[in-house]
Amino acid sequence: MKDLFAREALAQIPKILTLLDRNPHSPTYGCFDRNFWHYKIIDFPSGMSQEFVLPLTLAYEINLPGNPYYQQPVIREWVKAGILYAAKSAHADGSCDDYFPFERAGGAAAFSLLACLESYRRLEFQDERMLKFFSQRADWLAHHQESGRLTNHQALIVLCLELLSRLLKTNRWDRAKAQRLEQVFSWQHEEGWFQEYEGCDPGYHTLTISCLAWLYELTPDPRLQASLTQAVKLAAEFVHPDGSYGGEYTSRNTYNFFPNGFERVGRWLPEALAINDRFLQGLANAKAPCYADDHIIGHHTWNYLLAWQDFVESRPAIPTRSQGQVWLKQAGLLIDRRENTELYLALNKGGAFKLFRDNQLIASDTQFSVQVRQGGKLKNAVGHLVSDYTIDLQPNEIEVRGRLGWAKQKQMTPLNLMILRVVMLTIGRFFPNLIRKILQKVLIVGKKDAPFQFTRRLIWQDGHWQVQDQLQANDWFNVVSAGIGGDQTSIYVVMSRTFQVGQLQPWLDLTEKVKSLRMGEVLTIDRTL
Repeated sequence: MKDLFAREALAQIPKILTLLDRNPHSPTYGCFDRNFWHYKIIDFPSGMSQEFVLPLTLAYEINLPGNPYYQQPVIREWVKAGILYAAKSAHADGSCDDYFPFERAGGAAAFSLLACLESYRRLEFQDERMLKFFSQRADWLAHHQESGRLTNHQALIVLCLELLSRLLKTNRWDRAKAQRLEQVFSWQHEEGWFQEYEGCDPGYHTLTISCLAWLYELTPDPRLQASLTQAVKLAAEFVHPDGSYGGEYTSRNTYNFFPNGFERVGRWLPEALAINDRFLQGLANAKAPCYADDHIIGHHTWNYLLAWQDFVESRPAIPTRSQGQVWLKQAGLLIDRRENTELYLALNKGGAFKLFRDNQLIASDTQFSVQVRQGGKLKNAVGHLVSDYTIDLQPNEIEVRGRLGWAKQKQMTPLNLMILRVVMLTIGRFFPNLIRKILQKVLIVGKKDAPFQFTRRLIWQDGHWQVQDQLQANDWFNVVSAGIGGDQTSIYVVMSRTFQVGQLQPWLDLTEKVKSLRMGEVLTIDRTL
């Protein structure tokens, strides 16, 4: 089964090579941002793209089954070019941009530094230019604090500083490592999950586990082991019965799954291996999401390759799951397993859920969505934004009540882009974190109430879940369209909105029902699943 990791990863290498400027005489030789060097439709290269050196390094170095890239000298040269371009395109302080100029993006800097460091180590380069660049970027990461609570970024930074400290045989970043690791510990809730913006995202949780498991192998620390043990036990709850993982009911709406950490932890905590074994069953049945776009193809590719390399051959049998409820009150997430069903419910997102019966997905629901005309514009009110809803949790009945919120649908226009460029080329370049914080508020965090009230009840009766939905409005006149979708999201998250086969379900169109309602009447929908 482990060869599924290799198969999925190797399938991405041709696209990664297509994204790379492979011309040694080109001024952008080594750049992986095809939109910049080839299409010329943006005016700066994304620093995150240089992370793609690591998948190429692993394809070159690891003798995988059916691997045409193994020990091909030109691959090694392209990796070298990629690292040097990362250095060339960085700012003087070692930072890099991702989505707008002078952004100085912490995530892009950390992901690409990890990739460059590990590639340098594995391919045994000896290049002072690279080492100088690594030190500059590490210094910047050590002192930079980005806005927003993204634990996976903090774990990445600690890992980068540890790897570079070992490479250079220095204690230069010891204080920064200790401070960042304390931050990671403080952002892990007692339920086991790590903070990602507004809550628990099981997908990014697996990335944090991967980084911390790698770090633990380098620096065995009892606190780190305890943190990993708790985190792994939580992650085990989120592998769906069909082998898929995560989805729109999580805080960042991702289907992310990074398997390498579970292989590393599985060497001393064998129950971690069952997580990957369940996921591999899903991978065999095409349940993994597609991450093969130009910006995010790298993360999973290198992690899958490392999972193949670190695969633990002696594995315990996959245990039978116990029945009952897992109620993560702080995360706002409820998992209910009874008879032949498994329900994954986000009570902090209005009751968005996934429901499985006989190990197959039978319903994915992201709550009401209502399109409203206001002042000549169309706005979208949705029920899946994170908020403190009113919850009543009983053994056989679950109720969540609250208001819909306005979806975040801000798009870039020529004028908006011109304003952003002018700001970033002038005063914004000195305050990139402030600009990032403003954009996060506009695109990601927070909820503005819309004039709709909902009540969702899930009732267990006769071996089935009954879903009773009610929606109230002061006036239905301006409603243009209404429905319930299976994969709607309304915040900007880089790794979200990927395709996964569970999304092949029809939109539940409620428009005609809504248009028949008079002022003061309530929309009621009853379903048995």
